[in-house]
Amino acid sequence: MKDRLGSQTLESMSQAVWYNRWTLEKFAKFLGGEILEVGCGIGNFTKYLTKYGKLTAIDIDRDYIKEAKEQISEPVEVGWGDIEKGQYFFNRKSFDTVVCLNVLEHVEDDLRVLKNIQKLLKKDGILVLLVPAHKVLYNLIDESIGHFRRYEKNNLKQLLKESNFEIDKIINLNFLGGVGWFIAGKLLKDTEVRENKIKIFNFFAPFFFFLENIFKPPFGTSILVIAKKRK
Repeated sequence: MKDRLGSQTLESMSQAVWYNRWTLEKFAKFLGGEILEVGCGIGNFTKYLTKYGKLTAIDIDRDYIKEAKEQISEPVEVGWGDIEKGQYFFNRKSFDTVVCLNVLEHVEDDLRVLKNIQKLLKKDGILVLLVPAHKVLYNLIDESIGHFRRYEKNNLKQLLKESNFEIDKIINLNFLGGVGWFIAGKLLKDTEVRENKIKIFNFFAPFFFFLENIFKPPFGTSILVIAKKRK
């Protein structure tokens, strides 16, 4: 995702402060030890992950890496990495936790990526995975920002099983975002994530996130998975 729209989307999502913090709360208790963030982008989540352990972050785009380094004040090892090819700036290293947020949909061979992540984890290591949900939501925005696919729980479970992971938790997230994605991409035929819509989302988000903390939605813009490396 090295195009203008990709960069613009990352910049827009950096404005979704409520969403980023709320999403982090959903998996924060699983973080610890040596942490690897796969596909850190411009550092939207990286700056929050630093307080949970010793953090290493990789991305395939060197411009994003440079920007991430500029906005992160905490000590973090940030460098180039291609998770699909299994090539990284660090030498042989293993991690207690791997965080992979909105990355899997951007690669052609998602099974290979999951297998490469599995190899990077220590015994009983944890994978925190966030991917876009529901194939029916796939639209012009997905296409323009480099999404190869959106996921259903069943096919995601199968991919993780084939990659030798055991799922601890799998849930839908962000009902409000799912509705907005459908309206923007399917009805309005938008081709990008617009900053003005993110600001509207941020305004309503606290109320909807409060409800979602109580009631598990059957629908959402994302699927969050917590999985453990099998022995």
